[in-house]
Order: sequence, then C-alpha cells, then structure tokens
Amino acid sequence: MESDPPSAGGIDRGVDRRLLMRGAVAAGIAAAVALPARRLLAPAAVAEPLKVGGLAVTCNLTLPVACAANDAANPFGDAGQLAFGYSRYSGFPELKESLMSGDIQAAYMLAPLVMDLADKQVPVKIVSIGHRSGAVIMVRTDSDYRRFKDLAGKRIAIPSRFAVDYLFLRKLLADENMTTEDVEIVEMAPPDMPAALYVKGIAAYCTGEPFGAAAQKAGYARVLRMTRDAWPRYMCCVLTVREELIRTNRPLVQNMVDYVLAAGAWLDARPENRDRAVEIAAKREYFNQDPEILRFVMENPSDRVTYGDLRMIPREFDEMMELAVAAGALSRPVPYAKYVDESFAHAARPASIAL
Repeated sequence: MESDPPSAGGIDRGVDRRLLMRGAVAAGIAAAVALPARRLLAPAAVAEPLKVGGLAVTCNLTLPVACAANDAANPFGDAGQLAFGYSRYSGFPELKESLMSGDIQAAYMLAPLVMDLADKQVPVKIVSIGHRSGAVIMVRTDSDYRRFKDLAGKRIAIPSRFAVDYLFLRKLLADENMTTEDVEIVEMAPPDMPAALYVKGIAAYCTGEPFGAAAQKAGYARVLRMTRDAWPRYMCCVLTVREELIRTNRPLVQNMVDYVLAAGAWLDARPENRDRAVEIAAKREYFNQDPEILRFVMENPSDRVTYGDLRMIPREFDEMMELAVAAGALSRPVPYAKYVDESFAHAARPASIAL
C-alpha cells in the first residue's frame, strides 16, 4: 500500500514554498534567518553578519555547517567584519535576482548560471565549490524502467536548463545514443517533483537531494541513476561572491572560503559529523526540513553526496562549460578566469569546526 503523496511541507517543515515565492522575495527574503543568537549577544556596534543566500538542498550542506561553526567560534560577535550567516531561498531564479541586484553579496549558485552571469558582465566570481555528486534520476518503484533507454518517449522533469542536473541527463542520453528529442523534458521546481511522480504526471525526474530521497524513503520511488556512478566528479552548487565584496573585504571572503573548505573535510571525516550536520541543517534557521530525510541522504549510500574534495580544477569547469554550451544554456564559451577567482582557495587555512 502506497504512502500519502508528498508535498513541499513534507520536506520543508512549516514553509509554504508558493507563499515564499509570491511574498517573501519582495519583502526581503535575503534579510531573514541571520543567526539570531548573535543579534542578542553582540554589541550594537558590531556589524550584522554578511548574509549568504542558499537553497535548502544537501548540495549546500557545507553552508549551514560553515555558518554554524563560524558563529560558534565567535558567540559574542567579536569576529566583526568576518561574520557571515545563512539566508534561505526557495529557488535559483530568486537567488540570482538578489545577487544581480546586490541585495546579497554572496550565494551558493549553480555553476553554469554563474558562467552566464559573468559572461553578461555581472560582476561575480566563484571562490569555492560546495560538494561533489548529489543528483539522482528517480522513477516509480512499480515502473518497468530498468535502463535509461526505457525512458524513450517519456516525460522527465528537470529543475532548469541552467541546472547541472540537466547536463547530467544529457550525458546519460548520449551514453544511450539518444538525444533530448527522444524524451519529453519539462522544467519543474524540485519540491514539486515527488508529488508529480506519485500521481504519474511524469515518468522520471532528475534533481539534487533531498527531493529524490524524500520519494525513495516514502516507498513509491527508486533511483534509476546517481551521479556518484555516472559522473563522480559532478558539482553544481558553488560559493559565488560579488566582485565589490572581494575589493572591499577580502578577509571576509577568505574567512568564508576557509570555513566552507573545512566544513567539507569535516563532513566526510566521520559519520558522527554528518549526524551533527543533519541536526544543524534541519533547524528552522537553516533548511527547516525533516531531519530523517536529510539523514537518509547521508546514509543511502554514504557517498550519495560527498564534500571532502572541494578542489577547483579548471578542466572540470571547462567540461561543464562545454556541456552547457552544447545544451544551449550558454550562448558561447566562457573563459575560466572570467568567472573564477582561485586566490582564496589557494590561500585557505583550516578553520575550526567545533560543533
């Protein structure tokens, strides 16, 4: 007997995604959730933390860990201009608009989207990546789909044509000597994908976690392919900052990179660290999600998403850029130096993850 169909609330506790998209962006969503403990404890003269925008996805898990560790190291706000906190967004379009307008100065963004913004003269740079792997293609448990070729002629949902999930889908199609003409591709918000699969509105969906795990844990969906198997060096979410922040506060950018890289190494060091990360990320001020779904992602299997190797390797970005050009997400090739600043990763020093 099948479980009840999922909803956005099943993953994001108490948050109506549609209300967020309609009202919270206009009201200044980038100003919500900035570590309230610091505001209570810090002297009035201490600057508010820089808000780093991000989605509630496990590809972004290094961000709440980095924010919480930075806050734990400076509970009275004595980090001053080095403080940073988390700001939750419901989708990449809203996050992109906030970054373009300067409402926020830093965010975890889709790498091809950053390439496109930089090519269009928006002053942004990638300063770190945030994860490896983490995307899945899900089908119904009761379906006959065993090979990717079985999806010929079927409807498959993707988050966006700028999403690396879409590039993953195209790679799998090419492996089967198929093209996007052989399937019907629809764009859909990831929180809506599990329910769409449940009611058979789509045959499959390709997205980042925890939206695959939510349906799998509920029992009505199974994994057809994971990036860990087909594209182990896969990455999508990258720490991106506006260039004026680099010019005006390099120490803050360096501090963020130090903590993100340390968070990645910490997450992959011990299972107990992932358990602690789940407790942190599930909180209202971060992902506001069911911790059991996040824990399912961390354990089934343990390398469903990895975080320990966050090196920025030019040829990997070039490969992604070329795939994005072929997919039509980019209109032309974009040079690596146009959208990446490696200096902070090269200068990184281990930060303390005392959680």
